[in-house]
Amino acid sequence: MTSKLSNPMADCLQGLKVVDLTRNLPGPFATRLLADLGAEIVKIEPMNGDPARAFGELFKALNHGKTTLKVDFRDPEGIATIKEHLKNADVMLDSFRPGVLEGMGLDATALHDINPKLVIVSITGYGITEGETVNHDWSNKAGHDINFMALSGVLDQLKSSDGDQAMPNVQFADLAGGSDTAVIALLAAVIAAKNTGKGRHINTSMTHSLYNHLVMPKATGKLIEQMTGKKPAPQHDFLGGLLPCYRLYKTKDDRYMAVGSLELKFWQGLCDVLDLPDLKNTHWQRGVLPNMPESRSAMQTIAETFASQPLSHWSSLFEQVDVCVTPVLTLAEAQNHPLFAHQDEYGATAGWQVVS
Repeated sequence: MTSKLSNPMADCLQGLKVVDLTRNLPGPFATRLLADLGAEIVKIEPMNGDPARAFGELFKALNHGKTTLKVDFRDPEGIATIKEHLKNADVMLDSFRPGVLEGMGLDATALHDINPKLVIVSITGYGITEGETVNHDWSNKAGHDINFMALSGVLDQLKSSDGDQAMPNVQFADLAGGSDTAVIALLAAVIAAKNTGKGRHINTSMTHSLYNHLVMPKATGKLIEQMTGKKPAPQHDFLGGLLPCYRLYKTKDDRYMAVGSLELKFWQGLCDVLDLPDLKNTHWQRGVLPNMPESRSAMQTIAETFASQPLSHWSSLFEQVDVCVTPVLTLAEAQNHPLFAHQDEYGATAGWQVVS
């Protein structure tokens, strides 16, 4: 497990015992977060193991700091072993489809009979319909990250400047929709269980969680529709590339600089660095909205300026000023950046730092 010296948060969840029945990415990443915070994780795998074991480095990254064992999930003795671990556990996580826990005799009623304070968190792709007034038939369907992103509307938001669909290489549903949402719900329920003596069974839906993450496109899309009379394409939304002060600009060597100069003071600082003083008030906070000719002209001027020099030039230049402009790094470049020099070595998951 990550040492306290390298991870100052490693004692926060000491005493919390978690039984992890999950596999692949979402659940194991969630329990990795808990392990990094000091929780005791008992990872119970089927006899053929977690499928993520086939990706050696992935399995290692997800499961450090955990105690692992294998049982036969179809054998009563295997189920009895799981129940034995759950007698004094605080939390159980699973990533089965709805109904599977009941079929194994691990439903909430049975488990709360042996441990009333147990918090059960089920990470699912599409949620459940139990208790809902609107029914759907997605609960029992299989899916992976790309499917959850597609149905939630998130995938459609990832478009190139030409409107082509992008194929992400980061598992947003598994990580944000699954792991992070599960951990937040889990910790809240643990606190409630300590106060009330009663556990609960929580279902988290990766697809629904992603849909809830679309708070900005929903809001800004309505605003642009009011301005222009039509819904914007994702690549023409406020934060999708429509604003000159918040978009990607290609450099001379076909790399990109990320401009996040959303506030007027940062935009004016950017204009100073680029020696474009005439554009300092061509900004949405000065009433120059993205549908105006001045805004489109400013975007073109900034684009031509960035295209005149390679990424190294702009990276060096903007490193000296604080105007929210950064290079778009490759993974290899990020791994060598001073920000992340010790990230993989120490196994720190969330960039935690204790300052007092």
